[in-house]
Amino acid sequence: MPARKLLALILLATIPLAAQSTPKLSDPDRALAREIFAELINTNTSHSVGSTTAAAEAIATRLRAAGFPADDLAILGPDSVSGKRKNLLVHWPAKSATEKPILFICHLDVVEAPRSEWQTDPFVFTEKDGYFYGRGTQDIKDADAALVTSLVLLRRAGFEPARDLYFAFTADEEGGPDNGVDWLLKHRPELKNAAFVINPDAGTLEVQDGKAVAMEIEATEKIYSDYEFRVAGPGGHSSLPTTDNVIYQLSAALLKLRASPFPVELNAVTREYFSRSAATQPAPIAAAMRGVLNTPPDPEAVATLSKDRLYNATLRTTCVATRIQGGEANNAIPAEVTANINCRILPGHSPEEVRQDLIRIVSDNNVPGNKIQVSYVSNANSINATAPDGKGNPPPPPLPQVLDPLAAVTHQFFPGLPIIPDMETGASDSVYTTAAGIPSYGISGFPQDPNDFRFHARDERLRVESYYTGVEFYRLYIQALAKN
Repeated sequence: MPARKLLALILLATIPLAAQSTPKLSDPDRALAREIFAELINTNTSHSVGSTTAAAEAIATRLRAAGFPADDLAILGPDSVSGKRKNLLVHWPAKSATEKPILFICHLDVVEAPRSEWQTDPFVFTEKDGYFYGRGTQDIKDADAALVTSLVLLRRAGFEPARDLYFAFTADEEGGPDNGVDWLLKHRPELKNAAFVINPDAGTLEVQDGKAVAMEIEATEKIYSDYEFRVAGPGGHSSLPTTDNVIYQLSAALLKLRASPFPVELNAVTREYFSRSAATQPAPIAAAMRGVLNTPPDPEAVATLSKDRLYNATLRTTCVATRIQGGEANNAIPAEVTANINCRILPGHSPEEVRQDLIRIVSDNNVPGNKIQVSYVSNANSINATAPDGKGNPPPPPLPQVLDPLAAVTHQFFPGLPIIPDMETGASDSVYTTAAGIPSYGISGFPQDPNDFRFHARDERLRVESYYTGVEFYRLYIQALAKN
């Protein structure tokens, strides 16, 4: 199993972040990195009113100023939504490449961020109390900015890659009909010749209590699927209520869903993840991680890990209500109500299997004439690149040209830090590149405490020093990869 071969890179040690002395960005390079990050955060790229085209153009302007030929910078994509969903594809050709190209992918779009929910303006880059605030500081404009800064610094330094490099800064990863990676793979077929893909929108450089504890590299990811719960009934005047109110029926189904977690199931990647992560965790969590490896898993260990949202999502398929809709007036019982159920499915199971599971979960909430219908939602906003009966993609092979430079660069910052394979509990654009047959690896260079994950949340933020560490990490990693 590929995940097991990663273990040759693992040394079980941790060091305080404060012990980091080299490598480190110079003051002028920090200023440049901050400027680029601020420009991207200040550019609204949300789906409702924003424009990834504007962000792509801003990046292209910077790269042209750094010496990249205009012919190697292509802003392209569909013409929908008044041209606001364009992508930037950067090609850095080698003078005499003997190896296949490397493709980096990183999306420019962000989820919505209502100003009323934030302490600061989400689209105004703000530094406060040792953090950078703004929509995209964690997901994933920090990596966009780090890649752009790295390109500028490497170009200025006269670096010449030994293999062709492609950098795709893309639209509609968070939702929408024009996913940039999907579009580019269809319209720029040369990208499918890449030896592998590096995706900063996955993996974790995990920090606990100020200490780096693991470099977790994404080796597989869950399958994204949406479902609709629909209940129909006679409706009627609110002055004449009956017991078959469709709102109550839907509510009962949602409560049953909440009370019915999917069973624990480990795969080769998650088994290695818990096995190796146990050595980096406090005693109670370490014991629970070892306990879930038993056959069958120890119930107390499962209960302990299930209290943590990340570990819970690693243990099982998860389904959660995310939207509800229904009702026409305050004085009328609706004739129909619906709820969207978002599921993240373990690899090896299909969306149709999960639909049948959902039907079983809510079946005893049905009332004659008010049967709850459970349907798979296939729409352009879903990141899932597989058909409803698809069971996900296999993990990538342990390519030395990816893992050896990763270990070397990681250990420059954190000597002996373990490198551990993990399963992405969310979803990323790697689903498209993997489906295209390109080995894809989720790698983050930003030290991050899982207790402060604010992806898609209000007051999204990133530690200032974590950002600068990430910038220097990617500069060194790009350089190391392109020397192979």
